[in-house]
Amino acid sequence: MRIAAEVFGDSHDLAQKYVDILASRGVDWGLIGPREVDKLWSRHLLNSVAISGLIEPAADVLDVGSGAGLPGIPLAILRPDLRITLLEPLLRRFNFLTETVAELGLNGRVVVLRGRAEEQRATHQVVTCRAVAALPKLLGWCLPLVAPHGQLLAIKGESAEQELLDVRGLLRSRRLTGEVLSVRAHAEAEPTWVVRIR
Repeated sequence: MRIAAEVFGDSHDLAQKYVDILASRGVDWGLIGPREVDKLWSRHLLNSVAISGLIEPAADVLDVGSGAGLPGIPLAILRPDLRITLLEPLLRRFNFLTETVAELGLNGRVVVLRGRAEEQRATHQVVTCRAVAALPKLLGWCLPLVAPHGQLLAIKGESAEQELLDVRGLLRSRRLTGEVLSVRAHAEAEPTWVVRIR
């Protein structure tokens, strides 16, 4: 895929290796639906790295409910400067992430942690999540994990505007701002909707 090659550049081979893992073991382990295999680049990897431009250099990133490693692993492949923690409560997914990070040679830059967001105490400059929960629930889990002057980047679908409206009272009470951004990994890629809270 030309767009993916342009986006990932020198890291394209590593990104392809991750796609191959998702298309095989990811499907076998039930983390990726068989019908998603043809859309791994467009719907999953490019969608994940579309938020890269919103993350400052050398940031400490926590990916909540990482599942198959999205968006954390594509971000780690594209941005070697980032320090990424993949947080996943389910053992099967934790094992998948641990094996995948090792296989991709990302140990050292990517840490896999088994646990729930509400059990965590450490804070991070950037907290990401993708397809985890509706925004009201997500904020309860994720806001305590965002460091002062940090940000939450929640990758959402087209319901993003409505979800943000649903939490405006909570944001006001905490003196936080929220906005819906449409970002793209490449000028020709599909847009990704992200709710940014800071």
